[in-house]
Order: sequence, then C-alpha cells, then structure tokens
Amino acid sequence: MLLGIDLGTSSVKVSVVDPQTRNCIASASYPETEAAIISPRSGWAEQSPDQWWDFTKHAIQKLHRSGKYHSKDITAIGIAYQMHGLVLVDKDQNVLRNSIIWCDSRAVDYGNAAFEKIGERECLTTLLNSPGNFTAAKLAWVKENEPQIYQRIYKLMLPGDFLAMKLTGEITTSISSLSEGIFWNFKENHLSQSLIEYFGFDYSFFPDIKDVFADHGHVTTDVASALDLTPGIPVTYKAGDQPNNALSLNVLNPGEVAANAGTSGVIYGVADELTYDLESRINSFAHVNHTKVQTRIGVLLCINGAGITSSWIRSLSQSNISYDQLNEQISEIPIGSEGLSLLPFGNGAERMLNNKQPGASFNGIDFNKHTIAHFYRAGLEGVAFAFRYGLDIMQQNGMQPSVIRAGNANMFLSDVFATTFVNTTGIPVELYNNDGSCGAALGAGIGVKLFSQGDAFNGLQPIKRIEVTQAAVYNDLYQEWKQLLLQQLNKQLITL
Repeated sequence: MLLGIDLGTSSVKVSVVDPQTRNCIASASYPETEAAIISPRSGWAEQSPDQWWDFTKHAIQKLHRSGKYHSKDITAIGIAYQMHGLVLVDKDQNVLRNSIIWCDSRAVDYGNAAFEKIGERECLTTLLNSPGNFTAAKLAWVKENEPQIYQRIYKLMLPGDFLAMKLTGEITTSISSLSEGIFWNFKENHLSQSLIEYFGFDYSFFPDIKDVFADHGHVTTDVASALDLTPGIPVTYKAGDQPNNALSLNVLNPGEVAANAGTSGVIYGVADELTYDLESRINSFAHVNHTKVQTRIGVLLCINGAGITSSWIRSLSQSNISYDQLNEQISEIPIGSEGLSLLPFGNGAERMLNNKQPGASFNGIDFNKHTIAHFYRAGLEGVAFAFRYGLDIMQQNGMQPSVIRAGNANMFLSDVFATTFVNTTGIPVELYNNDGSCGAALGAGIGVKLFSQGDAFNGLQPIKRIEVTQAAVYNDLYQEWKQLLLQQLNKQLITL
C-alpha cells in the first residue's frame, strides 16, 4: 500500500492507494473545519508548521480507523504541499517562526529590488521568473526584519520538506522545490549564485538536493510507533501541490494542461523549453519529471482568491448553509447574477496583476434583489473570469490548450462554476476522480519503482467532459468584468 499526504492551506488530506490497481481505497482529512491563516498585518499570511505536523498525524490516525487496509502494509510515502512557503529550523530541527506561506505579500518589494539589481534579463533567462514574492524574497524579509531568528537558521525548507523531516529526521529538497522558491539557475543547473549572493544568504542553509522521485529518508522508530506504521518506510516523492495535481491527472508531456480551483485557482501547463513571461505574471518551475537531460517546465497561472472566495461568501450567511445547498440555489439565478459581479482579489498580491493588490469588490449590488445566492453565483463567475484573464496571458506566451484536465473536486464540483469556466475560457474541461493525496501516493510508487511514470496512470479516464455551449454570452459578461478590473487597477495606479 502507498500513503499520500497532501498538505493544503485549509487542511491535510491523506489517502492510501493500492499499487496493483492504482485505485484510492481510503481517504481522510484533518481538521474538519478550514484551518486558519494567521494575518498579524494586512497582506501577511502565516501558518504554524508544527500545527501542520499535528494535522498530519491526526489525519493519518483517522485514515487508519477506516479499517479498509492494514497500516503495516504501507510500503512508501509521497508528499504534496502548498507551494512557496518558507519554513526555518535550527540545528535541533525546531521551528524558528511561523511559515510565511504562498499568499503572503510582505516580500514583494524585496523581490522587485532583486529583479532590478540582478537584472531582468539575468533573472528571466536563468531563474525563469522575477524573485517577486516567492520563498527567496521571504527569506530576505526575515534577514532584514528578524535578524535574531535569521542568525539561528540551520536549514530553510519548503513545506513538504518540513513534513518529510518530521517523518524521517532527514532534511532534503529537490530542483523542483528550489525552483518554486526562485533559488535555481536553470541554465547552469545549480543554485543561483547571483541571487544568493545578492541577498547575502548562507549556502549552508540549503538542504541536500535529490530528485523528486527519490529516497528522501525513512520513517523513524518513534514516528512509526505513534502512527502505527512500519519503521524504515521510505519517503520517495515530494512535490508542490500544483505539479503534483498535474501528475495526478497524468499531465506530464509538453502541451498538456491541468487546472485546480482549491483555496487558490491554478492553470498549469507543461513545456519542453525554458519559457518565461517578460512580466512574470505567470511563472515557470521545474515539473516533477524535469531533469538535467529532459526539460519539463511547469508554466503556472495562480489566482490567490478562488475557493477562499466561496468560503468567505458562505460565511456571510448566518444559517450554516452548505455548499450543496448554495449550488442548488444558484442554478435558479440567471447567468450574470442579475447584474452583480465580483473582482475576487482579496487574498494578497496577485502575480498575474503584476503583484498589485486591487482588493475584492462587489459591483452592482441591489438591496431589493440580491440574496446570498446571488453573491455566491457572482463569486463563482468572478473566479472563472479571473481564470480567463490569466489564461489569455498564458496563450500570449505560447500555451494553447485544446482541453483542460481537472479533478472532480473543490469548485469544479459546482456545475455553475464548471460551466462558466468552460464557456468563458472557450476550452472544454475533462473531470477526473483523482486528487492531490492520491497523486502523492502514486508518486511514492514511482519513487520506489513499483511502476514507471507512464504505467502509474493506466486506466485513468475522465468521468465527465464539459463542452463549450454558450461562449458568446459568457464572453460579453467577461468583457464587462474585465473593464471593471482595469478601472480598478488604473484607479490604484493614480492613487499610488
């Protein structure tokens, strides 16, 4: 049996996969309610790594209680995790501060200054990105603002590296992880000397670098005892949630594209060349199957406010209405939410908007007409329109998908959202019964060489295909929405 762990922003999900059938036989999540994001200041976003570990232990114990497998039959573990977070530990592997997570905006100016000083061409051609608001810039913020913590750093990690450390006591990373932190020089295939020396980082902070599919350590006796596992089980796969989501959908080859609409919204395509956006509005990282001899670049569009938009709107209701109930109610509301629209940018700086923070705003509110269901539908439509805005940028950069694959989960569970997404982008969507934790388990199987990458997804078939049917109607609504966004961005520029 293979265990997959998916460390998300809202919860930790774990699954067990049968390596013979490749089927997921049991899953569990913890906590039951969405985990909090700590925001001590506007634009800041943190979570406790120690709490992640606590969630992971609870999720695994809950999974065992399903009784659908024998825990001692688990032979390998794979990890997927929320990308771009910064985790710092001392020499005793104690966490030094909360993780500065993916949607935190405090380090934008540090990344922008590095982009200018190192040189835009140097950054884009070697890092494939501006340092922007990624892990490297977050570490620079700690260095300047929390020197007493910086001086105690033994190793820096991405969130998945931290979970592997807690399981095994060993600290490793990969090219894929380092690239998402904007630490990797793709041209020379090593840590970026220009970036590390510009920020003044210590090379000793970086863990040992291994392949994504590799031995990243073995479960310790103490952890195995606490979690009813066999001591010595290897962790054989670690990847960011979006590369892992693509893996789980068998998106491994150039031109293939995946989408995800969890807390954030993502479109992720695979390229076979070192590609980048001149404005870093979309980003390029090493895909799970990228090696020094095979170029596989994951081109990522990220929208910070996707599922968190739905969650926030739902919280406005005092009746504890469920998502299923809301999705049923909005089916009765006309396309366009009767004039109500939402700009869903209330979760930090948006890369596709050049790291601006226009904020979230509803437009066209009618107190005599609009209900919580209208707000919910407008939220779904606004997120879909944001996807279209970002996809246009991806298409300008050469990504031309003919179909998009997505898991039958999160916002894609809503027929209204899925239909709006397809008709607004003009691209059919295939939905699959797969998710990040199952993908991580299959990644573990690849890492332990139970099967190849090609064989891991034998038999994977879509459960549903959604075709474009009303593109003209949705395109008109999108153009109106886009004008609202541009007006908001221009207003912000004038204010600044």
